[in-house]
Amino acid sequence: MDPECSQLLPALCAVLADPRQPMADDTCLEKLLDWFKTITEAGSSLLLLQENPCLVELLCHVLKPQDLSSRVLSFSLRLTGVFAAQEDCFQYLQGDSSLFVASAAGQLLVHILSLSMRGPAERPPSLQADDWPACAQKIVGHIEESLRSTAAPQITQALNVLTTTFGHCHDPWTQVLWVRLHPLVAALLEKDPVPAAHSLVDLLLSVARSPGLSSSSCGLWEMLAQTLSHLSPTQAGLLALGILKLQNCPQALRAQAFAVLLQPLACVLKATAQGPGPSGLLDSTSADSVTADILLPSKAACVGLLCRTLAHLELLLPLPQRPCPWPQAPLLGAAVTLLQLCGGSGSPASDEGRQLCALLLGCVRVQRAALDFLGTLSQETGPPELVTQVFAVLLEYLRNPDSSPTVLKKAFQATFRWLLSSPRTPGCSDLDSHALLFLRELLPVLQKRLCSPCWEVRDSGLEFLTQMTRRWGGQAGFRHALLASEVPRLTEQLLRDPESYVRASAVTAMGQLSSQGLCVPAASPEHPGGQQKSLLGELLHILSTDSEGFPRRAVMQVFTQWLRDSHADVVGDTEQFVAGVLQVAGQDLDWEVRAQGLELALVFLEQTLGPPRSHCPYAVTPPVAAPASPLTQALQPLCRVRLFEFAFRALFDCDRPVAQKSCDLLLLLRAKTASSSSLQEPRSSPDVASVEAALQRWRAGDQAQPLGDLEPEVVLAVLRSMDLEGLRGALAESSDHVEKSPQSLLQDMLATVGILGENEADCY
Repeated sequence: MDPECSQLLPALCAVLADPRQPMADDTCLEKLLDWFKTITEAGSSLLLLQENPCLVELLCHVLKPQDLSSRVLSFSLRLTGVFAAQEDCFQYLQGDSSLFVASAAGQLLVHILSLSMRGPAERPPSLQADDWPACAQKIVGHIEESLRSTAAPQITQALNVLTTTFGHCHDPWTQVLWVRLHPLVAALLEKDPVPAAHSLVDLLLSVARSPGLSSSSCGLWEMLAQTLSHLSPTQAGLLALGILKLQNCPQALRAQAFAVLLQPLACVLKATAQGPGPSGLLDSTSADSVTADILLPSKAACVGLLCRTLAHLELLLPLPQRPCPWPQAPLLGAAVTLLQLCGGSGSPASDEGRQLCALLLGCVRVQRAALDFLGTLSQETGPPELVTQVFAVLLEYLRNPDSSPTVLKKAFQATFRWLLSSPRTPGCSDLDSHALLFLRELLPVLQKRLCSPCWEVRDSGLEFLTQMTRRWGGQAGFRHALLASEVPRLTEQLLRDPESYVRASAVTAMGQLSSQGLCVPAASPEHPGGQQKSLLGELLHILSTDSEGFPRRAVMQVFTQWLRDSHADVVGDTEQFVAGVLQVAGQDLDWEVRAQGLELALVFLEQTLGPPRSHCPYAVTPPVAAPASPLTQALQPLCRVRLFEFAFRALFDCDRPVAQKSCDLLLLLRAKTASSSSLQEPRSSPDVASVEAALQRWRAGDQAQPLGDLEPEVVLAVLRSMDLEGLRGALAESSDHVEKSPQSLLQDMLATVGILGENEADCY
């Protein structure tokens, strides 16, 4: 490896191992892997690892609990295979005891077993285990020995190998393998506690999903039922969820799995019951002492079990194979009860209920999980009295000054989902009378949250307001309640919030309010009796002066939507609006603002020239009348707003997404005008030559000189002379296409995340 590359490699490995530093170019990792393959083929891989310990550190780091991207994880796994393909490197990596190496070794055993069992095509392998190849018998013997071991790590590794085997190999020999190993796996259930319970669950679910196994003749369903009864509720929840997701499963086993999944919530309802009588969940399951023992003595165990249970049920609810009938009312009651216990409003009468209340009081984890689950339950109907309790507990959380920002955000989300489910009249999307009463109680709470000292709370409140306005902004009851409140005025004030995220959310909210005619100009304190400046002017000011990118991006999105919807402030003078926005957006340093400017330009282009025609060769196209005006007249508005100068400048933007979007826009324009014969533009003229010369200077980096006023004939001539297809292909290439060298590739990848200066790489 070159010394220059060796110096760059540690920094690159650190970037790859850092989940906060995502790689921007999808093709860079592929090219990096190809480079390593070239090095290992040309020399010693062992020497490479010894001289660059950062590579070994990267391989050992990627499987630690973190949020690494799947691309980096895949790259690391494949790089391990490149090194391990050479014997000396394999031995060097085998002195490491991490789970990463153990996992790689297990996958290698599975591949060897699968290859040895394929046999020649004309002679399939025997289904008699004694006739298997010696290599396969040796591997199976090692697995059997590990399953008989008393050491948990060996049992775990054996179960993981089997899980991978049944997950990837679906040939008939896997059924013979399961019949042979079935007794050893079943023997694990006789131990107390069950060893490697998580790996055992993974194995059983992998076997159950394998199409190559006949579960009826392999005793699988019986083993699943036995496992459910032997595992603790904490361990059995994941198995129960997996069983309920299976397509073909005996009804008795499904009922048992659902009962196991409901046990923790049944225990909660039993512990907090105010009087005798069935809870609804207890009709199908018993809150036995085992569950109670796990819920009550330990706060960590109680919180963990409840959060997992709620998450599992949330995943199960939208599935078509969920249990039927679905116990909607008891589950609603359990979710409300948990939120009351966590919020301090629960009043259990039993000692167990009071102990549970003490464990859950103020628990943010359970609050978040219960609010998520409650929002999911809004997809179904419920008894009116329970729905009333749902809105009451949501309002309680939104009012509570002790609610954390994340809990408040989830409470807003759940509230919106329940408001969506409130209409009772078929075909009517308006809020019903009960929801409107709730809304009148909610708006004062929203006003208070918009004034919160915590910016996350203000931001969540604005997002909630935007959702409601987008959904019910046209309904009279909602409009009356909103305009009677201080919410619109407070939202307008948040356009000048010190936090950029809040300013961005306020821009979006005000844009939606304005689209629905819910922004009533009011007298400002500085000018009593006068009118505040228009929202359009306020947003243009933000676009021109805001120091952060988020509010400016939000303004561009609002402007694009306004243009698309023919907003009242836009249709008055659309050309002046588009020209002003493009002029400001073209000078913005944020590439997303410039890209959104191209989106606005595309909307204006389609409104001016009409939507794109269908390219289906079989479509029946009626005769089209000749246009009322020639093409040159149709293109004049695009020239007057300087759309072409904006698009041409973006075509040579230093940020590739902007250039790609501009290229697509210009190709669309050329396609729209290609078939027109109403204009015979000059293919060579002084004006065309001057524009082409200016574009060459722009491509070279000198964009100081503007193009000035352009005529449609000149624009079309320039468009048809440009190789836009070739430019689009070049933009699709990797960032190292200018200089194809390993050093350039490493510099590009580091420059992307800001490790190197902008002049140290040829990126883009």
